[in-house]
Amino acid sequence: MNTDTNTASKPLAVITGAGSGIGAATARTLSALGHPLLLLARRVERIEALALPDTLARSVDVTDAAAVAGAVREGESLYGPADLIVNNAGVMLLGEVAKQQADEWERMFDVNVRGLLHGIRAVLPGMIERGRGTVINVSSVAGRKTYPGHTVYSGSKFAVHGMSESLREEVAGHGIRVITIAPGAVETELLSHTTDEALKADYQAFKDSIEVLAPQDVAAAIGFAYQQPQRVTLRELVLAATAQAA
Repeated sequence: MNTDTNTASKPLAVITGAGSGIGAATARTLSALGHPLLLLARRVERIEALALPDTLARSVDVTDAAAVAGAVREGESLYGPADLIVNNAGVMLLGEVAKQQADEWERMFDVNVRGLLHGIRAVLPGMIERGRGTVINVSSVAGRKTYPGHTVYSGSKFAVHGMSESLREEVAGHGIRVITIAPGAVETELLSHTTDEALKADYQAFKDSIEVLAPQDVAAAIGFAYQQPQRVTLRELVLAATAQAA
């Protein structure tokens, strides 16, 4: 990876949770479009394995606000101001409220809500100063409707939807777009975080019964939304496998 100079002609894009799944697919998509990248993930070796040009890879936990902000400053010093952040880092810990451990609730809100806010806060002041930018928040269909065993996860993703809508009202006058991407079931590692083996097995059986989304499907939607003219905001994109009825 070349991190010495910015040879790309397009502005910097920041992606959290970039080590696998939707994040890695989005990194490939934006790199192919010519953007230099700041890729953040806890497993930095996963990012480095992507071997993308004009890319700075950093091991960062999004729950650490200072680490996120520091990485953004470093990326901007190499590649110029961040024009896009894709807040993709997230955890899904399925469980019934009566049985689930409280630390799993806390982990989901720490990553899915606080971590997302840390990403926004790291780039937003600069975007406001420049009068342009795009914030893309990766939520879920579970942020629009509920499912059994998803109570706290859905709560965290409903929060993403609510914060995105309110943030859009705050920053629209500054020329900044806020976009929510709400995928249905995707073939990623997200389910592996769940510790309730029965719920995990049920969800896996559902995924196996249909042709779920591939990470690249979601990355293509992100790329499409970002490539619209700056005056156009696709406020929310909901996508799911055709065979996913709910």
